Amino acid sequence: MTEDIRWKQRYSNFKKAGAQLTEFIDKGTLNKFEVQGLFQCFEYTFELAWKVLKDYLYEEGLEVNTPRKIIQESFRVGILNNGHVWIDALQKRNLIAHTYDENFAKQAETLIRESYYPAIIELLATLEELL
Repeated sequence: MTEDIRWKQRYSNFKKAGAQLTEFIDKGTLNKFEVQGLFQCFEYTFELAWKVLKDYLYEEGLEVNTPRKIIQESFRVGILNNGHVWIDALQKRNLIAHTYDENFAKQAETLIRESYYPAIIELLATLEELL
């Protein structure tokens, strides 16, 4: 299997995860259990995002291994337009996935809805153009 196929296959999974995240976003008000589902969906969608970026960069001849470096390099080459949002998402993803504090949960849901989700949708569109 070539790396070209690898990034495209991973993109396909990322696109499916993005569609699931969209379902949560479109639902509007979520109960506390649905919020936990939103967090989990965000977590695996975010993981697929940086991994597809890693595979794409590798195909372009850039070998970068850590999520932070992958985000930085993707911003540098113009795949990501808002690197600060992606770095913030990287910093907060573990907190979001393991939060049990109701106040932080509300803040995390707002971050996902207003910052991280739009960035994910923008990346999906960019990668679609690169196909």
